[in-house]
This record gives sequence, structure tokens and C-alpha cells, in this order.
Amino acid sequence: MTPRERKKAIRAERLALRDAMGAEARANASAAMLAQGGEAIAFPPGQVVAGFWPIRSEADIRPLMARLGARGARLCLPVVLDRETIVFREFAEGAPVVSTGFGTTGPGPEAAVLDPDLLLVPLSAFDAAGNRIGYGAGHYDRAIDRLRGMGRRPRLIGIAFDCQEVASVPAEPHDVALDAVLTESGLRVFKRA
Repeated sequence: MTPRERKKAIRAERLALRDAMGAEARANASAAMLAQGGEAIAFPPGQVVAGFWPIRSEADIRPLMARLGARGARLCLPVVLDRETIVFREFAEGAPVVSTGFGTTGPGPEAAVLDPDLLLVPLSAFDAAGNRIGYGAGHYDRAIDRLRGMGRRPRLIGIAFDCQEVASVPAEPHDVALDAVLTESGLRVFKRA
């Protein structure tokens, strides 16, 4: 089995486990992420933090984003422009949001485009080394690559439930590892060589 095939199988397995969580369990785990990460995620005031509006069975990190905003973060959300590109538009608490493609929600075209310093990254699976499996479209990989091409090195914090952890992710050369992951059990920072 190729790494790509293994990733596809792991993605399907872990997303099925996430989908199987009941609504109450998912809400409780999302609330625990606020409790675990609301103060633990470090950043200087004014830093641009990209979150996301939940789709399907993802964790609802909107309360976490509100807390980070109250601590001084400048918030933005990803917007899918086409099958290849996402940008990050500024988001203020209470601002209107619109459908932004591929089932996502975010600020409309009137919002400023920002380059994030820290990305809260949704994912399908992760391992103890900080390797992640996304949803398969490569949007975040390309966005991170674009930011790095501009000389930026955004910190990457994966957002997942505990059930999405696997023993090992078949990492490929183009994959970018996470700096940390936030689950309902807490914020885990990965050591880099």
C-alpha cells in the first residue's frame, strides 16, 4: 500500500470515529478545548490567528477563537477561492459570514485578506510526532507553502478530538508537521530537532 493509500484509509477510519461521536460528546469536547487552550495558546497581542468555522463533525472552536480575540489576537478565517487556493479574511466577533465554498463559512469579500502568524488547523488524523493527515485536497498545505514562500513561518496547531490520534502517520516529503495539537485532553507541543 502506498503512503497515499494508507493516508486515505486512515482518514476514512478516523473521520468515521469522529462522525460517530454524539452531538453532546462533541459539544463537551469542544468546550474542553476552550478550557484547555484558551489561555495555554501563547501569542503576542496583535498577532494574526487563523481559526475556522466548523463543518461536518469538526470541533466547534468559535468560543476558543472568541477567547483568543479577547486576549488580543487579530482573527481571520479561511476562504476557499477555488479548488487550489484559500486565503484568510479578517473576522471580527459578530461580523456577518457567508458561504465561502466547499461547505465552509467565512467573511465576505469586503473583509481584509490577512497573512496568519498562527493557524488553528482542522485535520483528519495526527500522530505523537505532530504529523497530520488533512482532508485530502491540500488546501492548507498550499496555503502554508504560500506563506513560507513570502518568508513567513506560521505556527501550526492542529485541532482534533482524541479519537483522531493514530500510532503513526505515513508522512511524505511535502507534508508539514504541526507545532502542537489541541484536543479535549489539552495542548500538546511537539519537540522539533
